[in-house]
Amino acid sequence: MSIKTIVLVHGAFADGSCWTKVIPLLTKRGLKAVAVQNPLSSLADDVTATHRVIGMQEGPVLLVGHSWGGAVITEAGNHEQVKALVYIAAGAPDTNQSFDEWWKKYEPVAGEAIAPYGEGYVALTAEGTRKHFVQDIPSSEADIVYATQGPLAVRCFTDKISHAAWRSKPSWYIVAANDRTIPPDVERDSAARMGAQTLVLESSHVPMLSQPDAVAEFIAKAAAAL
Repeated sequence: MSIKTIVLVHGAFADGSCWTKVIPLLTKRGLKAVAVQNPLSSLADDVTATHRVIGMQEGPVLLVGHSWGGAVITEAGNHEQVKALVYIAAGAPDTNQSFDEWWKKYEPVAGEAIAPYGEGYVALTAEGTRKHFVQDIPSSEADIVYATQGPLAVRCFTDKISHAAWRSKPSWYIVAANDRTIPPDVERDSAARMGAQTLVLESSHVPMLSQPDAVAEFIAKAAAAL
């Protein structure tokens, strides 16, 4: 029996509107899609927000995470209603590993893309958004991404996973080959480590905005395979 409910988890410097293009495409395929609004204040807080949404759904769920949302679904995916995971250019730490530990051996992201945003938080700069986050969508859309972003608590990247759900649940992974936020090499290596069904897209860090049809089709195939 295929899964009919998709729970979408956004990442750092984003909110649920990052799924605006994908949700209608999933709906056309007969799927119910619900987006989580993460507070981005800690791993535990984001997992709580995700569990709240999962618990409101009837039946099994396919959990999808983008970027920092990958760490969130790696922890939140242990919920009994979650049957499988889809990572989109996303973090996939292992058990007892933080996001920072997950990618520390790879080429660092462009530091100039991020700036302090009040005490304990960081956010994308306007230029960083256009050049390193969403470089393959129109500038008018990039400006909306910048304006609607959710600042991230710095502590999020050092919070550790208690148990990596991908260790016990089927996983799928979209690698963004032109990613300037998360190194594509860590995405590829993580997909291989997870044994995930993998799709490589010539995309920036936000394939759900630049190539929504391909992303929606990949999610739908994952749902149908279960």
